[in-house]
Amino acid sequence: MKSMTGFGYADFHSSALQASLEIKSYNNRYLDVSVVLPGFVAPLEPEIRAFVAQRVSRGRVEVTLRLRELQLNLRIHIDEATVGAYGSALERLREVAGLDEPVTIDHLLRFEEVVQVEKERRIDDYRTVVHELLQTALVDFDARRVREGDATQRDIRRQLERLTAALEVVAGYAPQMEEGLRRTVQSRFSEVLGDEVDTARVYAETASLLVKYSINEELARMGAHLESLDAALSESGALGKRLDFVCQEINREINTIGSKSFVLDISRQVVEMKDALENIREQLRNVE
Repeated sequence: MKSMTGFGYADFHSSALQASLEIKSYNNRYLDVSVVLPGFVAPLEPEIRAFVAQRVSRGRVEVTLRLRELQLNLRIHIDEATVGAYGSALERLREVAGLDEPVTIDHLLRFEEVVQVEKERRIDDYRTVVHELLQTALVDFDARRVREGDATQRDIRRQLERLTAALEVVAGYAPQMEEGLRRTVQSRFSEVLGDEVDTARVYAETASLLVKYSINEELARMGAHLESLDAALSESGALGKRLDFVCQEINREINTIGSKSFVLDISRQVVEMKDALENIREQLRNVE
């Protein structure tokens, strides 16, 4: 079991480059990958997204890459035609203004088009570094998610124990509910008809009420759901959605038991089961 919240970090240092990569994730119903990169390595974004998507199933994942170049490969280009045009224009301007001051290189360098500086970068030079950082950060990221997932699993199992214990108490009251229905029907018939009670009619009414208010089917289904939940907790992979579905089924059975119950102790156990189940569902919101 893995948590959807996690953090991973990796860095790289060389004489030419300093780099760091950070991964953060938060709860989200689906997988949503956000990548923040320096502009000159933007072509690597699809590769990073695909890399993350192969290893993460759900959650909002933020990947941030920082790069600092310590050595720059520069290419300087002098536009000779532009230099000549600006030089001629400045000379003409000096003559028209009647100035004795000569045109200098400082005057020409004020025009951006005269000298153009380009940084020579090849994307392949960064790709290897970025992939190594991503792999290292994801190992750290997964380890943290597993640790948090283990803690979540332990808490879910504690809540599952509460559910199981409460269900056993409810199951113990099921025969009492049925016997209470029989006595109630017999008493009502006796109050109205006295000694002229039709036994067959009493049995028919009792059977009808037992079909309506019996919780045996709910107890059986809920027991099966709890076993399924317990077994799934030991499995690997993305479990969040499946476990949430099982919890929906358990919630349905608890509600049905509560609606049928007229025994105070069963109603108390229904409240206990609802509380435990809500705690489980709260934890599952953070499970991948």
